[in-house]
Amino acid sequence: MAARALPGEQGSGRPRGGGAGGDAAPPPPSLVERLRAVHLRMVDAVLAGDGLARVAELAAEAAQGPVAIVVPRIGGAVVAPARAAAAGELPALKRYLSDRLRDRPAEVPEAVVSEVPIAAGDEMLGAVLLLAGDGRPPPEAGEFLHLAAVASLTEVAVEEAKEEVEQNLRGSFLEELRSRVELEPDELVRRAARLGTDLSGGAIVLCAELTSERPRHVVATIAGEHPGALAQHMDDRVYAVLPAVGSGADAAALTAAAARRLAGRLQRHGTVGLSSFYLDPAELPRAVQEAELVLDVLRQSDAPIAEDIGTGTYRLLFRVLASHPEEVRSFYEDTVAPIVSYDDQYATDLAGTLEAYLEQNCNMNATAAAIYAHRHTVAYRLDRVRELTGLDPMQSEDRERLGLGLKAYRIIAPRLPK
Repeated sequence: MAARALPGEQGSGRPRGGGAGGDAAPPPPSLVERLRAVHLRMVDAVLAGDGLARVAELAAEAAQGPVAIVVPRIGGAVVAPARAAAAGELPALKRYLSDRLRDRPAEVPEAVVSEVPIAAGDEMLGAVLLLAGDGRPPPEAGEFLHLAAVASLTEVAVEEAKEEVEQNLRGSFLEELRSRVELEPDELVRRAARLGTDLSGGAIVLCAELTSERPRHVVATIAGEHPGALAQHMDDRVYAVLPAVGSGADAAALTAAAARRLAGRLQRHGTVGLSSFYLDPAELPRAVQEAELVLDVLRQSDAPIAEDIGTGTYRLLFRVLASHPEEVRSFYEDTVAPIVSYDDQYATDLAGTLEAYLEQNCNMNATAAAIYAHRHTVAYRLDRVRELTGLDPMQSEDRERLGLGLKAYRIIAPRLPK
């Protein structure tokens, strides 16, 4: 016989197994539900732009202990809670991960309790690390570290996508400068500002041809050494626009000094050419051409340039060559072109002898010693210079023209027909 409800049971509204007058407490979420909830919050944090810091906070909360996330590839290194004693371990953790990624021997820091790699395929990009805290982490802590690693990989993808867009924008901007597309100064300043570069106070252009296989490192060095620099690797060269340092009358000198220091840092990676300082943004295409000319001379000229190529007469000639190349070529043709042609035809060194004579303050004996020749040989060659050019090295005015002609030759030599 079926059981019958006792009076008062049916429809009484009393919960089964519940406490007096209240609803039963919901059962605690399962581990799977907790993992799903934390995962969604981590992904939301990344997509909302909160970055690795928020991911580390969520992981630390779930794992019940301090969590550090270190991703050298994007320069990310955070620890949560931010005020945890473990925050002091961050420099050691960065060194540890840096050594790991370079396949160097690395001792695990004492503060690390557990570690989960952040990896794309077989490539390790960083790690999520559970650090020693006040209590013992729960057995499932490792599961939350894995979620943080997945979210961190998403952050890497987001950052690299943003970097790719910025690279394309930088490349487009610099390519237009290289192509000498006519752009309004205000438009140049606006576009550069959107890329984080202030060109309103002028700039210097850097052009480098690399001998190392580290173009990204060179670009990063430029960005780190010169605030606001706009740099990009294009066509086997690195181009950079270096905005003005300071303002007013000192800007040109301060920017040139900063550019020379940067070029010195980059020389171990290749050859570096610098333009002079251009105040007017509309002249930046010419600055690009000037930097390329300087680079070509430094790379291809067989003869050394005694004067600092970044200053003095050479710099003036480069500026003229960038804007009016025919004038420099014409001056070369009117001065030393005949002796250069004679040297090529008869394997002599009239140009070298003339240059040494000028460098030795027109002292015949000193010139002879410098080029390892007899004094009479020097005199004979200088006579040939006079005969071929119509300019007398013994006369002050003619010497000035010959000296400037030699400088013009040195900077256009890489572009002369062989």
